[in-house]
Amino acid sequence: MAPPNLTLPLFLLSLLSLTSSSLASAAAGTTVGLTHIHLYVHEKYTGTNATATAVLQSPLGANSSFGSIGVVDDEIRLGADRSSQLIGRYQGVFFGTSVELGAGYLSAITLVFTAGEHAGSTLSVQGPILGFTGTIERAVVGGTGKFRFAQGYMLFKMISKPTPETDVNEIDIFVLMHHGKY
Repeated sequence: MAPPNLTLPLFLLSLLSLTSSSLASAAAGTTVGLTHIHLYVHEKYTGTNATATAVLQSPLGANSSFGSIGVVDDEIRLGADRSSQLIGRYQGVFFGTSVELGAGYLSAITLVFTAGEHAGSTLSVQGPILGFTGTIERAVVGGTGKFRFAQGYMLFKMISKPTPETDVNEIDIFVLMHHGKY
């Protein structure tokens, strides 16, 4: 904690910096808005055209995920049906980070939009995966194109398993987007 005689000047300096950044945004014509994006990730994890695979198994054996590495290059589609429009790729890595039994991973994912209203843009998400049941939440940590300065969160949930080697995952992304001049 700062000495009592410095507390007020530090507070005023902090307030001034917040005010000036808000004024700069307003002067530049920049606005911030919350956008909800609802999509589906189609994954195939075995066979010749697998889109998800383990690259390195855990050195602690089959009952541990610690030290394992996996990669994904899944399809992003507008719908849960395999014939719905392909609009991008769900690409990333998973690192096994749990020394306890079961699954504990850290993921770093980039959603690469190749078609639709966000074509040419990307969103980057990262966060833990503590098991593969229920809804997994990850932080939106940035993006490119229409998603410059993006922040928010993504919810990821498996909704179906059309075949023994595939699954369909629903994603809901809530992202604060900055609109205006940069």
